[in-house]
Amino acid sequence: MKLMIKNGRVIDPFNNIDEQLDIYVENERIKKVGKNLDIKVDEIYDANGKIVTPGLIDMHTHLREPGFESKEKIATGTRSAALGGFTSVICMANTNPVIDNQATVKLIHYIAENEGVVKVYPVAAITKGMKGEELTEFGDLHRVGVVGFSDDGNPVMNAEIMRRALEYAKMFDLPVMVHCEDLNLSADGVANEGYYSTVKGLKGIPAVSESVLVARDLLLAKYTAGKLHILHITTKESVKLIKDAKNENVNVTAEVTPHHFSLTDKEIVNYDTNYKINPPLRSEEDRKALIEGLKDNTIDVIASDHAPHTIFEKDKEFNYAPFGIIGLETVVPLVFMYLIEPGHLSLMQAIEKLTKNPAQITKIKDTGIEEGGIADITVIDPELELVYTKDMVASKGINSPFIGKKLKGFPTLTVVNGKIVMKDRILV
Repeated sequence: MKLMIKNGRVIDPFNNIDEQLDIYVENERIKKVGKNLDIKVDEIYDANGKIVTPGLIDMHTHLREPGFESKEKIATGTRSAALGGFTSVICMANTNPVIDNQATVKLIHYIAENEGVVKVYPVAAITKGMKGEELTEFGDLHRVGVVGFSDDGNPVMNAEIMRRALEYAKMFDLPVMVHCEDLNLSADGVANEGYYSTVKGLKGIPAVSESVLVARDLLLAKYTAGKLHILHITTKESVKLIKDAKNENVNVTAEVTPHHFSLTDKEIVNYDTNYKINPPLRSEEDRKALIEGLKDNTIDVIASDHAPHTIFEKDKEFNYAPFGIIGLETVVPLVFMYLIEPGHLSLMQAIEKLTKNPAQITKIKDTGIEEGGIADITVIDPELELVYTKDMVASKGINSPFIGKKLKGFPTLTVVNGKIVMKDRILV
């Protein structure tokens, strides 16, 4: 396969490139990058008026397989990723069985190689069975290619276990990726504790339940010099704590989801379970603080936290429906609409949080759009405006609060290892 991507505005944070260039791809590698390239190829993709970036990386995806194939499979989840412009996804350990042993990691690699559309990198559990009681065998799991350790939505409540996890993972220079929530403060909560939870009669999850565990884990990261990554932060206090820790040279990174920087807890007023997520949607003050954290680079990564569920699971009373929404297909337009168009982030800054930063945190790649590099490429049309409908969704889940909404700035080309897997919003 010889492919030419012509006339696009190349934005590559790996190499600090922002200019109009052509990219010549042969087989799985980028062979030439330059202006007005004239090479005979099998296919030319005209990217005039579009943005060309290194392949996007989602650092927080739930592919559900093995064990929860009714919600999602690696095949469908990676198709959803390709439609969203992602060439790589980092999948969480809350499968069944949990990703806490070599056999399950190997199974995910096997399924991904045979059925996946984009690259899949598993994260292993911090503790066996994600029960928070006994560490997994980090060394064995590192040997079969995991890129981090996380109990995902299960916070590690035992500080001694968290300390040992940071020390153990440091031996392999891999991140311990944590969901910060003090379960004693948040128990049985279903929405952000505040005005809207009060008037709607819903048990609240206080913001302090997140920030108090952020503070603990930052102190442990400082004490151990471990590599800490804080998943999906949502509160103003968390942003402040992380910023202060970075100023003290604590080895910490953090991520935020598009739904947390674009929505607030007022959305729960109609009890729509597509707005039920954990951590919950917070206040407008928190939402603005997240954007400020992105602007000053306190927050390093934008991640989807793609969490598909079946229609039957979500079609329940708010108190009983599971937490989570799908997100892979809407990350890019939400970044454009809520961060780039209002001028909060530059294009370079936004793309860095979707490519270079997640790549470096998990060590999955260190090259962007450069000659000799692997041809993982995303093309985005910042002017493409669509109403996001159920029939557009490639995921098995349709639990998105953005279905029926007009969104702008969609990916139009996804190239993985030199192969087109999505072109003009159609999966190939």
